[in-house]
Amino acid sequence: MRARRSVTLTALTGLVLVYALLPLVWLVVNATKTQEGLFDSFGLWFAGDFHLGGNIADTFAYDHGIFGRWLLNTLLYVVAGAGGATLLAALAGYGLAKFDFPGRGGVFAVVIGAVAVPGTALAVPTFLMFSQLGLANTPWAIIVPSLVSPFGLYLMWTFARDAVPDELLESARVDGASEARTFFSVALPLLGPGTVTVLLFNVVATWNNYFLPLIMLKDPDWYPLTLGLSTWNQQAITAGGDVVFNLVITGSLLTIVPLIAAFLLLQRYWRSGLTAGSVKE
Repeated sequence: MRARRSVTLTALTGLVLVYALLPLVWLVVNATKTQEGLFDSFGLWFAGDFHLGGNIADTFAYDHGIFGRWLLNTLLYVVAGAGGATLLAALAGYGLAKFDFPGRGGVFAVVIGAVAVPGTALAVPTFLMFSQLGLANTPWAIIVPSLVSPFGLYLMWTFARDAVPDELLESARVDGASEARTFFSVALPLLGPGTVTVLLFNVVATWNNYFLPLIMLKDPDWYPLTLGLSTWNQQAITAGGDVVFNLVITGSLLTIVPLIAAFLLLQRYWRSGLTAGSVKE
């Protein structure tokens, strides 16, 4: 039977698509303009001088190349923080889903409660704790809090409960596999779609993290891209500061390119039904 087409739904989908893509189009178009061209031309169309290459070079060269340092800092926070959070979420979610132990219901309640607490509410207590430990204004002040992902843990818990058949685990144990080998060799491949989903959530959250670095870091050498570009933008309202809106826009465009690449590279792992036919009923 042929599916019915809804004109209203198509129109609403088109509006949502325009709403989502319009900021990206604006960013791409204005990254090709000079500082003067930003104010002398229409915002949604190119100026006479295509200056994208020059803007990229100026962005990496400005202020002794600090943008490159911010990029490396962000990659460090993402690899250590988001990667570690994903691994911990997979381990904990698998353990909660496949092992029965006293207090599991209490752990579930704590995880649900942690999901409901916004990260900004914990920022100040986290800052005070890290200050007392002497870890403020260091990369650890960003990496360690990023390792905690209640939503990722909950997602992996619910996914592992159905994605990993108990019969496969029992077969591995009967064959003499240790619990660590059972997890990494049997369970983890089956948890691929859920793990990739949690990884992308954590990568985006860590890459776009602004408030935590704002209160934790004072040294610009440890800034991530979000905080660094914000300082460039604020120079325009600072007495004697450089107005570099073209570099802020170009830097913002360069900032989202790795995220787009990550989605394109990892989307092929979003497959369901990996366990179909693995267990004979």
